[in-house]
Amino acid sequence: MQFIHCDFERHAQAILNILNDAILNSTALYDYKARSFESMRTWFQAKQDHHFPVIGVVDKEGTLLGFASYGTFRAWPAYQYTVEHSVYVHKHHRGKGLGLQLMQHLIEAARINQVHVMVGGIDIANTGSVLLHEKLGFTHAGTIKQAAYKFGRWLDLGFYQLTLDTPERPVED
Repeated sequence: MQFIHCDFERHAQAILNILNDAILNSTALYDYKARSFESMRTWFQAKQDHHFPVIGVVDKEGTLLGFASYGTFRAWPAYQYTVEHSVYVHKHHRGKGLGLQLMQHLIEAARINQVHVMVGGIDIANTGSVLLHEKLGFTHAGTIKQAAYKFGRWLDLGFYQLTLDTPERPVED
């Protein structure tokens, strides 16, 4: 396995496949419909514009097994040091510790990029993701009960946060 920085040309389709599987078959994403390939162009452009990492893990053949990234938490300037992250592993490669390793790489990238708080919005019923985040030091910051409706039921959205020791010198930009 190798950890890489993903780009549109090499990884958009694989990331799209992983996301669409999560949309259609889980509550990891609160979308209803599969995303289009064109949506990936916009997604990658936003990551590039804001210098947000997209970290992937590939096997020896170069097949993407999973990815992690973060993006804007809220658009107002005072939130500049807080990001919302996500981590997804291909359904055939879950349970192998890839999510943990991807998150470790993402946390390191957040430190380098002077992020102060990482936030994960997790469906409370997704105990695997909750446990992964707790193992990494994330703490439960609150739950919005019945925040979403999918698969014929109400879903509770939990927020988990990790506070980092960065930035070294925060400023009000």
